[in-house]
Amino acid sequence: MKATSSLLRPAVLGAAALLFGGAACAGMFDDEEARKAILDLRSKLLTTDSKLADLTDANARLADQVEKLRKSLLDLNNQLESARTDNAKLRGTQEQFLKDLSEAQRKQNDSMQAMDTRLKKLEPQPVSLDGKEFVADPDERRAHDQAMATLRAGEFDRAAAALQSFIGRFPQSGYIESARFWLGNALYGKRDYKEAIAVFKALVAASPDHPRAPEALLALANCQFEIKDNRGARRTLDDLVKNYPKSEAAAAGKERLATIKG
Repeated sequence: MKATSSLLRPAVLGAAALLFGGAACAGMFDDEEARKAILDLRSKLLTTDSKLADLTDANARLADQVEKLRKSLLDLNNQLESARTDNAKLRGTQEQFLKDLSEAQRKQNDSMQAMDTRLKKLEPQPVSLDGKEFVADPDERRAHDQAMATLRAGEFDRAAAALQSFIGRFPQSGYIESARFWLGNALYGKRDYKEAIAVFKALVAASPDHPRAPEALLALANCQFEIKDNRGARRTLDDLVKNYPKSEAAAAGKERLATIKG
């Protein structure tokens, strides 16, 4: 038993040595791997820290860029608002300018029309009277119209004076035959028969082809009847019927002659 124990002791010790020696080696291998793992983790942490630092810097730059962009957008918005304000003012100024321009053009047109009206009043105007076409100055036409208005109002004295003045002022007027005819009538109206006779005779002698000539002869005969010159009245009516047979005045003259003979 003792011998067997002695033989077994070295074997056991050897096995123990192998056993504990293997465990020690395994422990050494585990520490190396752990150290490598720690170093690797430390490297990864350093890399991560570096990336975090880079990311922080990038975020800071991005934030700075965002702030600059925000300021730029704010400035742009302010500029746009200022531009809108300026445009509104410009639009208001333009509208006022167009309004003022339109008003100025209207006043200019009114002035030009007023000037044209004044010039037309100073320019000779075409006139058609008793089948006669002629041109009359404004003063000439105004004087004739005023005289005729007085005659139509039955103011024979004033009308006769106005028509005599007209004939003296405008002896070459296209109104002259009309003025003489109505002057004779104004004189007849104021019972100045002798003057009326002279005026009617002058009209017929100067303008025998005038449309008023037949009427002038009839009025002349009436004046002659008024002063009891029946013989002269008959001669005048005979001339009327003979020279203007188709006129209305000739028809009236025939009736008057029939009455006288009766």
